[in-house]
Amino acid sequence: MKATGVVRRVDDLGRIVIPKEIRRTMRIREGEPMEIFIDGGGSVIFKKYSPMGSLSQAAGQLCEALVRESECVCAVCDRDGVLAAGGVRLEEGRPLTAAAEKGLEQRRMLAGAECDFSLWEGGPRVWALLPIISGGDLAGGLALLAGKKQPEEGELRLARMAAAFLARQMED
Repeated sequence: MKATGVVRRVDDLGRIVIPKEIRRTMRIREGEPMEIFIDGGGSVIFKKYSPMGSLSQAAGQLCEALVRESECVCAVCDRDGVLAAGGVRLEEGRPLTAAAEKGLEQRRMLAGAECDFSLWEGGPRVWALLPIISGGDLAGGLALLAGKKQPEEGELRLARMAAAFLARQMED
């Protein structure tokens, strides 16, 4: 990342304001949790915290199981990017499209004509998008994607169960 040349002072409560340009570029929303740590060189690093990040391996295994059982392509994402996918080759961390972000913000299952978008730029069309809500907060989503077949009611039930399972794993 290039240097911005912005200097901010720490206030009497220990706070630093992150400039609007950086928040916009990094897609940092108001109230979003940030992870703060120190690297080996003594630099303080702010990183967007993703509660779903710790579940990426489990999410990948869950996607593969869904592909085996339903023959539907699927992916799991946090609010910013794709964490895992099954049935499709994908580089982790692909950012979500604006339409996918808006779909997740609705905090309800979207299916069929409501999903006229891709989860990531250039990705397959979304057939169903299920939010993953943990502790009342939107953490991410599980998407069934266009692939070998369109999902039927049984696959949608499996996807609902998988999204609920991931939400429950975050609460433990």
